[in-house]
Amino acid sequence: MEERQLIEGCIRGEAEARKRIYEMHASAMMSVCQRYVRCPETARDLLHDGFIKLFTKIKDYSGAGSFGGWVRRIFVTTAIDHLRLNDALRHSAEVECLDYMINDRDISIYEYLSANELFECVTKLPEIYRTVFNMHAIEGYTHVEIAKELEINENTVRWRYTKARELLQNMLANEVSNWKAVSNY
Repeated sequence: MEERQLIEGCIRGEAEARKRIYEMHASAMMSVCQRYVRCPETARDLLHDGFIKLFTKIKDYSGAGSFGGWVRRIFVTTAIDHLRLNDALRHSAEVECLDYMINDRDISIYEYLSANELFECVTKLPEIYRTVFNMHAIEGYTHVEIAKELEINENTVRWRYTKARELLQNMLANEVSNWKAVSNY
């Protein structure tokens, strides 16, 4: 079945069309959910909630832009709403200016790590940093869009992104050091 036919089937409430949409997007959207929350059960709940939103709002999809991008946005918004509801995004003070820059690191450290190891490092970030990092680096939101979505100051978004990158670089450097130490034996 073609994507447009599946969308129209979902609008009509057809179970088979919903099942196919779910099968096409569930794995990728579970990855999105897992990037925002650490707990696997919470990620599954977000996946469920996201699909409920998707099937409720599918009639609003205009066809402008990719359907996959529209789906992803629903799941990112679902995750952010969950974090906001649980007040996970408000645990740091507003920052009015950046007073440091990230130290440059050797980019070659990424050559030693798998995608799963990188993902694990991202999931270890505190929620306030992980959320901003995911939205900017992975989802492609601008700092202005993130500030508006999270209802925080744009400079705070920039600071949290900078801090997330710094924390990630430190974690990645440690992972590479551990990998090199093990591989030398």
